[in-house]
Amino acid sequence: MKDNIISKIIFLLLFAVYMLIPILATYMFSIAVRWDRTILPEGYTLEWYLKTFQHPYFIIALKNSLLLASYTVMVNLILIIPAAYTAHTRLPWVKLQMDLLTILPFGIPRVVLALALIAVFNVPPIARSPFLLVSACSVFSMPYMYRPIANALEAMDLRTINDAARLQGANSRQILIYIIGPNILTGVVSGSLLVFSAIFAEYTLAVLITGARFKTLPMLLVEFTRRDGRIASAITVVAFTIAMLLSITIIFLARERQKAQKIKR
Repeated sequence: MKDNIISKIIFLLLFAVYMLIPILATYMFSIAVRWDRTILPEGYTLEWYLKTFQHPYFIIALKNSLLLASYTVMVNLILIIPAAYTAHTRLPWVKLQMDLLTILPFGIPRVVLALALIAVFNVPPIARSPFLLVSACSVFSMPYMYRPIANALEAMDLRTINDAARLQGANSRQILIYIIGPNILTGVVSGSLLVFSAIFAEYTLAVLITGARFKTLPMLLVEFTRRDGRIASAITVVAFTIAMLLSITIIFLARERQKAQKIKR
């Protein structure tokens, strides 16, 4: 028993080291004066961060990435929550089709998806617009949102909840917003974080659909990767830190809301 616990601890430590070393190395490289001739950096500086924030396209690219990820999350929530709720309550036979439909984006390469959308929606003002990019990102990220929400719905006794709510005079919209919504909050938060993280770092769809007309942070990162790896590391650190802080904030707010609901009950 003791040997089993020790082996689990060793495995967890090795996994933590495996995950943390690339992140720590990126952080160190972003503040290194030079780091290609010795084991440790030859000096430390914040010059690369200053150059990053002084770049004229950095704030624009950061804002575009945040907007793209946020709009994609909103589109997924608006489309998937009612669809998943309807499939699990009124049309149970549709659940299998929805499961298969949400798996399709994993099997379609993003290059193929982008080129297909460009060819089909080649009509101004939709052609190569941010609207088309948000649509493509919503299709691509759909499985990340659907699966956590579907799991949360399957963990509930929806039939009993629906019957009880309708006996109290609630309609479908009220049931979904005031009863089902708070109970699937964990799935909504999980799906939103997965979608936000995936789209915030999305490069292929953005560069093929909008290109330089709607420059995102990953596009700027690729440009600097070819020119100066230290500035590219600084951009990576900034993007990772922003995504991490937003994730922590969303999780904290969701937990506080759940605590407030428990107190009311």
